[in-house]
Amino acid sequence: MADMSLEQVTQDYFDVLREIGNIGAGNAMTALSQMLQCKVDMQVPQVRLLEFSEVGAMMGGEEQLMIGVYLAVEGDITGSIMFLVKQESAKHLVNKLMMGMASEGTEFNEMELSAMREVSNIITGAYLNSLSTLTNLKIFPSPPELTLDMAGAILSVPAIEFGTIGDKILLIQSQFYDEVEIDGYFILIPDLESYGKILSSLGLV
Repeated sequence: MADMSLEQVTQDYFDVLREIGNIGAGNAMTALSQMLQCKVDMQVPQVRLLEFSEVGAMMGGEEQLMIGVYLAVEGDITGSIMFLVKQESAKHLVNKLMMGMASEGTEFNEMELSAMREVSNIITGAYLNSLSTLTNLKIFPSPPELTLDMAGAILSVPAIEFGTIGDKILLIQSQFYDEVEIDGYFILIPDLESYGKILSSLGLV
């Protein structure tokens, strides 16, 4: 599988990714509902294969302020996963978690960043657990690294990492909402050998 590229990702694989996105998002929303002690609804996740240059625009432009959470992935597959959410949406989540006691404005203090790290941990963990369950592969995430920056700056990390594979990226967009609609973006970055393992485990190669 070493010569495989993302250009060859099949419709079957997209369907599987969409299913992983659905199950993962469902698990994440259940965990988030319990954490926030309120009902959280979601729409069907969108799975897209995009040029790197298109990803920032999808999120509202490269200057859009976002919270980005990055985790390395080890085990049967290696690579990384990134979860991004707009700054104001992240603040809304944190305020809910802190029972309305978050600070005014969109800035984050240390306690709020810690709360956001915990929310992100649950959401990304749910996605990885879904991938692990569907593929029967062992997947171990590293502790999350959290960044507040412009989308373009945050995306430069996976862009560099992904540059060795190609100029396209798999983006899973999940919309979820309580009284506020929130767009969450997942970027899955398995290395090429791991793509082969995922496809094999699902019987697609």
